[in-house]
Amino acid sequence: MLEAFGVSTAAVAIAEIGDKTQLLAIVLAATFRKPVAILLGVLAATLLNHTIAAALGFALGQWFEGRLFQTVLGLSFVVMAAWALIPDKDDGAAARDRGGAFLTALIAFFFVEIGDKTQVATSLLAARFQDVATVTAGTTLGMMLANAPAVFLGEAVTKIAPLRTIRMIAALLFAVIGVCIVGAAWLALAA
Repeated sequence: MLEAFGVSTAAVAIAEIGDKTQLLAIVLAATFRKPVAILLGVLAATLLNHTIAAALGFALGQWFEGRLFQTVLGLSFVVMAAWALIPDKDDGAAARDRGGAFLTALIAFFFVEIGDKTQVATSLLAARFQDVATVTAGTTLGMMLANAPAVFLGEAVTKIAPLRTIRMIAALLFAVIGVCIVGAAWLALAA
């Protein structure tokens, strides 16, 4: 359980740096200047989105078993590694809304996160660890660790480290997880 929580937190916290949702957090912070309301919206949206993603990953992990599934799962992490190297574009999803900072953050983060790297990673992690609650808690903490500084510090946060370096670290983390899963599946066959 501790491994699932730690890996989920680290994978999402690193992958989220420079992601479009982090850019969205910066835009919302600049627009509303209400960091607590924005963070509560991010938290609520992430919990909802990642719970759904983790439940889907868990269900797929229950349905499919064996070396073939573990190999596909591991290769999916390697694909995530390649995807992490591609910079996100700000798609303008942070337009000002009459609902206020909380509602805008909640709606914008929920929809922007659909199909995002961190949502896919949440599904894969839940399939791997077969633990919806722990993976959701870990990925949500990872999202908050990456987005809280963005909300409080705005654009200055993206200048701390080059985004290219952060993307490479995220890609390496996903690749290592993928290779370990594939390796474990094939080593189990030899045993």
